[in-house]
Amino acid sequence: MEQEKVKQERVYTFYPGCSLEATGMGYKKSMDAVAEELEIQLIELEDWNCCGATAYMSVRELPSLAIASRNLAMAEPAGRDIVTPCSACYLVLNKTNRYLQESPEMKDKINAILAEAGLEYHGTLNVRHLFEVIITDIGLEEIRQSVRQELNGMKVASYYGCQLVRPYGLYENKEMPQKMEELVEILGGEALEYPMKVKCCGASLIASAPDIALVLIRDLLKCAKDIGAECIITPCPLCQFNLDVYQDKVAKKFNEHYSIPILYFTQLLGLALGVSPSRLGFEHSIVPVEPLLARYGLTAPVRSS
Repeated sequence: MEQEKVKQERVYTFYPGCSLEATGMGYKKSMDAVAEELEIQLIELEDWNCCGATAYMSVRELPSLAIASRNLAMAEPAGRDIVTPCSACYLVLNKTNRYLQESPEMKDKINAILAEAGLEYHGTLNVRHLFEVIITDIGLEEIRQSVRQELNGMKVASYYGCQLVRPYGLYENKEMPQKMEELVEILGGEALEYPMKVKCCGASLIASAPDIALVLIRDLLKCAKDIGAECIITPCPLCQFNLDVYQDKVAKKFNEHYSIPILYFTQLLGLALGVSPSRLGFEHSIVPVEPLLARYGLTAPVRSS
């Protein structure tokens, strides 16, 4: 009976964000597989809209808060925590939620806007990132007991990015979070000390200021290479995209060579849980993951030419 109660509590309103059906397909596939293994139920929010992303919030505050608040208002009646796998979405929704909870005046302004769509937000939601849900609600000990395929010392650099830990943060030390490293260790990998773990990847600067973004991406890749990382894992689809897609451009710009697989943390977790690599979305990676998996006796889908 107690076990059934725990499983029933693993039900969340799910906010996918815009990346999951596009550049983040590997994240979606691996997340679905891991959720099934860990008996997590993610109920997608109907008619959700883009969170507005972080750039819009800094330019037009009131409209950006209203855009994000629409999602919160639609999710609130279900009485469940709202969970997102995207660090940018997490930051925007969490910041909006806290702002409205702490500023009655702003909440009144937003509710006046939401009323035009027949909505109202009371400020009762908890906004959470998928990584934190897995670490906190499932817990490292249960994950340890669920491991079927240890990673046999795979050398992993854990990259949190800047939006998961700031400005509110999931952990007390925003500069030196450790939960992803703890996860890697219980999965049987070697969690390397990665000094760049909370530095920015450049995010959307890759479109507006590519020269700046490529320097930031290069710093992250070079550091990972220097410490001997065989792969980088991340809980953010925007970070994964920048580090994965632009390795060739970085290599050409700086006359260096990089071929570091960039995995979602759910892909690494799925491997250790015994999920078939064919269900984890590795075929969507730009830097091939197959050589890494083969090195550790795992198999991956064959790429089409």
